[in-house]
Amino acid sequence: MNADAFRHFYNYHFSENRNIWDTYIASLSDEQFTQDVSYSAGAVRNQIVHLMSVDDTWFSGLRGVEIPDSLDPATFVDRNSIRMHWDAVEQRMRGYLAELRDDMLFEKPFAEGEDKDLILWQVLLHVGNHGTDHRAQLLRLLNDLGVKTVSQDYIFYLYDHP
Repeated sequence: MNADAFRHFYNYHFSENRNIWDTYIASLSDEQFTQDVSYSAGAVRNQIVHLMSVDDTWFSGLRGVEIPDSLDPATFVDRNSIRMHWDAVEQRMRGYLAELRDDMLFEKPFAEGEDKDLILWQVLLHVGNHGTDHRAQLLRLLNDLGVKTVSQDYIFYLYDHP
């Protein structure tokens, strides 16, 4: 386990987030994008906002900056505002990952609270796995909306990014 492996894994995370957005979500009607769903975070819009909110929350904690409030999907007026916010979250995450060193992976990044015993590599795996979980939920929602989707399996990313 080393910092380069985590940078690689997060390149997959960012790539899949962007692929789902560009390939499937950008072409949804506004009605489909905001259609109420009674599962997990709800509508496609809500899933996206939840995903970027959680990424931003964890990485803010890792960067030692104030933890932002959870994002409210209703505050985003359109998809462009979501995409701009998501791009900014990704850039902050990439900035943190660019400075990540192997020796940091075994540190405990949080001094107090329920996360005080977590080790950095555990947090990084958690956030990546959380993204995979919500992308899978998004793919199911998109399928239910009649959109033909493909797998987000990591192995396919590896085939394209050796």
